Amino acid sequence: MAASLRPPGAISRKAESVINIFFILFSLVCILPIALVLIISFTDEGSIMRNGYSFFPESFNLNAYRFILSDTAAILRSYSVSGIVTLSGTLLGVLLTAAYAYPLSRNDFAYRKFFAFFIAFTMLFNGGLVPWYILYVKGLAIKNTYLALMLPQLVNGFYVIILRTFMQHNIPKEVVESAKLDGAGEFRIFFQIALRLALPGLATVSLFLSLSYWNDWYNALLFIDEKKMFPLQYLMYKVNASIDVLNTSSFAINTANNVRPSESARMAMAIVGIGPIILIYPFLQRYFVKGLTVGAVKG
Repeated sequence: MAASLRPPGAISRKAESVINIFFILFSLVCILPIALVLIISFTDEGSIMRNGYSFFPESFNLNAYRFILSDTAAILRSYSVSGIVTLSGTLLGVLLTAAYAYPLSRNDFAYRKFFAFFIAFTMLFNGGLVPWYILYVKGLAIKNTYLALMLPQLVNGFYVIILRTFMQHNIPKEVVESAKLDGAGEFRIFFQIALRLALPGLATVSLFLSLSYWNDWYNALLFIDEKKMFPLQYLMYKVNASIDVLNTSSFAINTANNVRPSESARMAMAIVGIGPIILIYPFLQRYFVKGLTVGAVKG
């Protein structure tokens, strides 16, 4: 009788249990590597050298964090650079992405096919590394500035297409026509109507952009050579690429057993770097799924 009262399309309790178990196991598979990194960051380096990575190491200590935080000023400076670049780049990037995507979502925009082709073309081809570097360093003269870390990722063609598709399905043309009849101009329609109706799509693009900016180290490798402008991820890159050099710098300390942190320091640096950005997702979660689903690229 209970089964007959189920609404059409509803799954059985057994199937629901199987699905729940599957996603619990999948979540564990995603969480366990992060847990392992956290455990290793507190593991004694000698224990890692003897036994390798383990969820149950024989000894714990804070040497890796002392090793990294011995130059606290550099860490805080890198945090501030990454924070400024991520916040400013995300806000400006979302605004420019929306400003490009909105006209493309309007059927009455005469040149939308040309600009759609233009943004799609940039997803397939680029000018090459050398011309790109010369443009930024010689043409724009923005080496060792925040702009050098923000401009390369400011507008992404894929994000434009996602947001354009979302706007096409969530901004009724009747609303735009009514606003025009009431005397609203295009800028007012864009800022007061389009952006509000596209909030889930904007949140999705914001999440993508913030992750991209926070995790970026490559642009710093190309355009930054002043230590005061090192973002956090570039500092992590330097730790991972040249741990022996860092062991002889102001980061180095001597441990009780005269074994300096190496693998544990790399893991500790990963924990230090992942902390702030992982807090962004819970605030955008309710918008993320809807924005990504409705804004998905359709044939």
